[in-house]
Amino acid sequence: MSQYMDNFKENFDKVIEYLKRELASFRIGRATPALVENIKVEAYGVATPLVHLAGIAAPDPKTISIQPWDKNLLKEVEKALQQAELGASPLIKDDLIIISIPPLTEESRKEITKKLSQRLEEAKISLRNQREKIKEQVLKQEKDKEISEDDKFRRLEDLDEMVKDYNSRIKDLGQKKEEEIMTV
Repeated sequence: MSQYMDNFKENFDKVIEYLKRELASFRIGRATPALVENIKVEAYGVATPLVHLAGIAAPDPKTISIQPWDKNLLKEVEKALQQAELGASPLIKDDLIIISIPPLTEESRKEITKKLSQRLEEAKISLRNQREKIKEQVLKQEKDKEISEDDKFRRLEDLDEMVKDYNSRIKDLGQKKEEEIMTV
């Protein structure tokens, strides 16, 4: 891959990192803090991710415990969790919120797989958008006589190769996540 393409690698890496965070929040039958940490809670007049407002733990594979650092936010956190469609209701015990994650049904696994497909497609669209921006830039450089026609073709070839590599990564991430979801 050319040094020119290295300048854009960060943009493609951001797409993959975003996808990884999205996939981590998918409910797959096991309790993980990633299921709830990005849920927005109305706190102090601002929608804030839960991870910035509370300690989140998964003491066992079926339970998530959330302990807001400000006890006055307990009801707001509970409200946000109820609206998040986790498939489980939060329960307040003292200053702790407990969520028991029920096992996934075949129907819910299929629904999650549909959402997975949507997220994967969104990531591919982001890659295509990045590709088009770079391609336009390369074509403009050639038109403005900043690079030769050979350089243009080389850069476009490198770009296509890089997009192909990142699409392969997206596919691999999707396959791994789908296996996790469908495993009973």
